[in-house]
Amino acid sequence: MDITELAILYFFHTLKGIGNKTLWIIKDEWGSFQNCFEADSRSLYRSSLSVPIIDAIVDGRRRTNPSGLLEKLRDEDIKICCVGDDDYPQLLGSIFDPPYIFYYHGNIEILKDFCIAIVGSRAASTYGKGQARRFGNELANHGMVVVSGMARGIDTEAHRGALEARGRTVAVLGSGVDVVYPPESVKLYTSICESGLVLSEFPPHAHPEPGNFPVRNRTISGLCRGVLVVEAQKKSGALITADFALEQGREVFAVPGPINSKNSVGTNFLIKQGACLVSGIEDILAEYGLNNQNDLRQVSQGELLFGLEVEELSVVEALGHEAEHFDILMGSTGLSTGALSAVLLKLELKGIIKALPGNYYVKI
Repeated sequence: MDITELAILYFFHTLKGIGNKTLWIIKDEWGSFQNCFEADSRSLYRSSLSVPIIDAIVDGRRRTNPSGLLEKLRDEDIKICCVGDDDYPQLLGSIFDPPYIFYYHGNIEILKDFCIAIVGSRAASTYGKGQARRFGNELANHGMVVVSGMARGIDTEAHRGALEARGRTVAVLGSGVDVVYPPESVKLYTSICESGLVLSEFPPHAHPEPGNFPVRNRTISGLCRGVLVVEAQKKSGALITADFALEQGREVFAVPGPINSKNSVGTNFLIKQGACLVSGIEDILAEYGLNNQNDLRQVSQGELLFGLEVEELSVVEALGHEAEHFDILMGSTGLSTGALSAVLLKLELKGIIKALPGNYYVKI
């Protein structure tokens, strides 16, 4: 994305009422953000955008220089990643309604590695905090990237566990990337920025509004291969994250807890519904066919090849990240129609490929 287009995209994102859905609409309808920015008022008011949003654009472009806005952001050392950028996470891009833009501090490259989310109750018990810290530490020690939301309770302990292992951790915020919430987590925030990654799909300076957190939760699961729920009440953000994970084709793990604890109602329910019961890190590694760090280093974010049969491997190797038609895959793999259909279905269920309209397939 060229610098002018990026500046205008950021400008739009700072306007009241323009969120992720509207950014996608602008891009789809106008072809570029610059085209929308430069359109005359009559054309704007004839578009599908709502009148309040058009009013905000018309008023905002009279008063604001997008290039100046972007320069100020860079002065604050806030970086931007957009759909289509080389470093945009492949897994995140494969979910429904992925963030068109997000902002970050730290090392975005770690998102290419094997990411696992740890989520749970803010009002965590001593047991829950201990388990979150333990799993954060052990997963990071095995080379995994621990992703969470930097909330009080389980999230905080998961991040701390990863940092204690000198591992890598990612905090996905429900506020602007420069807004520390909860405020007592300044030291944790700084540590994650220095050795990991802090990101947010909300524009800088955005306050942590209640409606931001479910949106944030779908990004947490979208970045990861799986989600580990340590403690969760009957109605909680952690269960929302688990639901998103299932919708996105991710694995869901749960740590069992005492049957008389309200913080264990959610996790025990997930286990009843088929989530993988976890008592140690080996349960998570086994689910992915991983035994050690050497195995883990061979897994990129877009390729999970362990335990695949020969025919499945041949199809994965024939697929790139550009869509391929079924007939082309038949020719390149030598498989019959029936055999190829069966293999494609297996790979799709494993979350390795995605079926597209027109009998096309793409590796994710």
